Amino acid sequence: MSVLSEFKAFAVKGNVVDMAVGIIIGAAFGKIVSSFVGDVIMPPIGLLIGGVDFSDLAVTLKAAEGTAPAVMLSYGKFLQTVLDFLIVAFAIFMGVKAINKLKTAEVAAVLPPSKEQELLSEIRDLLKAQQGQP
Repeated sequence: MSVLSEFKAFAVKGNVVDMAVGIIIGAAFGKIVSSFVGDVIMPPIGLLIGGVDFSDLAVTLKAAEGTAPAVMLSYGKFLQTVLDFLIVAFAIFMGVKAINKLKTAEVAAVLPPSKEQELLSEIRDLLKAQQGQP
């Protein structure tokens, strides 16, 4: 088997194509979440804490000298990135949780009762019938 045919067999496998689609959709979803965090979530939080923009928070380690720029520890950008991650992780968690709930409900609706459940139902019905007789 040639390398080209092996590559073709690998590239057209369902798992590889599914993974590629997931990565592309994930990248697009990441842009949506970044916009949501930056444009919707952070302005009210900044307003609540006095109009502070997290991305501007920094500590100057060494002041600018001549043409050399200042050395800054930009912890605000880090805080913003951590907050972005937490919101993305929570959104993905909620999405997966909703999908799992739908799958569970779907499987429960499709599965017929087990032999054990049928037997228990019969016993219940027999007991009810016996209670009705003197």
